[in-house]
Amino acid sequence: MKFIDEANIFVKAGDGGNGIVSFRREKYIPMGGPDGGDGGDGGSVYVVGSKDLNTLSDFRHTRRFVAERGANGQGKNKTGAKGEDVVIELPLGTIVATLDQGEIIADVASESEAVLIARGGFHGLGNTRYKSSTNRAPRQCSTGSQGEQFDLKLELKVIADVGLLGMPNAGKSTFIRSVSAARPKVADYPFTTLHPNLGVVSVAKHRSFVVADIPGLIEGAADGVGLGIQFLKHLQRTRLLLHIIDVMPDAGADTAVESARKILHELQRYDESLFRKPRWLVLNKLDLVPAEQRQAVIDEITAGLAWSGSVHAISALAKQGVEQLCNDVMSFLEDHESL
Repeated sequence: MKFIDEANIFVKAGDGGNGIVSFRREKYIPMGGPDGGDGGDGGSVYVVGSKDLNTLSDFRHTRRFVAERGANGQGKNKTGAKGEDVVIELPLGTIVATLDQGEIIADVASESEAVLIARGGFHGLGNTRYKSSTNRAPRQCSTGSQGEQFDLKLELKVIADVGLLGMPNAGKSTFIRSVSAARPKVADYPFTTLHPNLGVVSVAKHRSFVVADIPGLIEGAADGVGLGIQFLKHLQRTRLLLHIIDVMPDAGADTAVESARKILHELQRYDESLFRKPRWLVLNKLDLVPAEQRQAVIDEITAGLAWSGSVHAISALAKQGVEQLCNDVMSFLEDHESL
């Protein structure tokens, strides 16, 4: 299934049903009086989160959602039926905003309850409502009000605890394969990841976290170059970023320090708050470095970045250092639940 993380839809709540003018007409009962019933309220439009969905691809073809109109009132003081509501299921993490103003109407982050996004019209009143001591045979009624309608933009931001950040071919997909059951494509060329992948990392019974892998970033990403910038929004809900760095880049490519600096520059240009999230350096492919030279490589990279934060040296392919990294991540998340 193609990963779709943005979609535009139109929603319209149902109009309220009209009240009617009616008088009681039965044999042997002269001047029965007014008995026009009210109309029914229009149906409303709601959105609700579903953990069974992970893409907005369903909205490529179905873009209009219209709730049912309320039925008109009837004689004998019968109220019209309420219009049926429309409930739209969305992946968890979807933001619903107006298309023209960008005003956020709903942030679908849980399955707990449906969120109203378009209210149905109010019912019209039948002539019985207008009866009084001075107006015993009213001949007026009211029409139902119109339901709300909006052009909306849906934007999916996946919900994950940890986000993977790095250049193409840094080893992000290999890492997520080594620590979870996710199976993203892995190959020896850049941009094998074309859409976000989620994996659940279980470190012990009842202790697990969700990690998100997005397409790699390249220089100029904030200006639309490459793929990663399209998916950086999926890191905005994470609590921790793992900046995966290839310690042995290909010949002719940027050094590990140069690549890391470019990533941080693009991250800051895109979103300052994302740049300021807790971030750890994860130096990958250490198995390609002779054992006696590994510490020197680690020191060179951290010094070049003037890095004083957390550093983990691993080999995702050989699964060296991976278990310790996952345990440290789990402990961090448990200690910083408010992030």
